[in-house]
Amino acid sequence: MKRIIVDYKKLTPEILSLLVEKYPDGYDDRHIIVFKNSKNQTIEAVEVRTEDTVYLVKVSSSLVNSMANFDEDDYDASEFNEPISELPDKTATED
Repeated sequence: MKRIIVDYKKLTPEILSLLVEKYPDGYDDRHIIVFKNSKNQTIEAVEVRTEDTVYLVKVSSSLVNSMANFDEDDYDASEFNEPISELPDKTATED
């Protein structure tokens, strides 16, 4: 299973939809995972899973706003199948 760290700015509508579905009332401290990245920076993220990938979405006030304002009707159905690719700010590993 792949693991990808992603900033909210790089979220696809599909991943944002999964986040809103998993955390319909928002997330709180018990949902936040804290870890150090390869640059020894402390990262806070929330987890969302697809069949083959675990996404760790970096926590920020902008993520909260994006989740609160998300509406699936604002997106074309084809956008929900777009993978996150070529992200400059990601770390992917295989199990």
